[in-house]
Amino acid sequence: MSFNGKFELQSQENFEPFMKALGLSDELIEKGKDLKSISEIVQNGKKFKVTVTAGSKVLTNEFTIGEEAELDTPTGEKIKAVVQMEGDNKLVTNLGKIKSVTEIKGDIVTNSMTTGDICFKRISKRI
Repeated sequence: MSFNGKFELQSQENFEPFMKALGLSDELIEKGKDLKSISEIVQNGKKFKVTVTAGSKVLTNEFTIGEEAELDTPTGEKIKAVVQMEGDNKLVTNLGKIKSVTEIKGDIVTNSMTTGDICFKRISKRI
């Protein structure tokens, strides 16, 4: 399945407790909690470029499946990580203390990020 496309955030769960667990300030959490983001995924074989735009903040990660890459985390840190593909519709990686799973089903992309026992879930729809 191809990940290519633009996706708009439809809903999210546990944003505030997740960001608090990562050490973000209440001020940053308040600013970010209601931002609607647009994610653009460009896939070329095993190479991916993921750009997430939320308000004025743009986060771009480029990686090749199975190879180490430097990735930006939600807190702005850069971490070396390896992204793996499970099946043909799921990307999985560990960003330090965050496990990230991105799954595409039809026009819906679900991204779950877990730290400790807190799971932050984002559901986006193809636009």
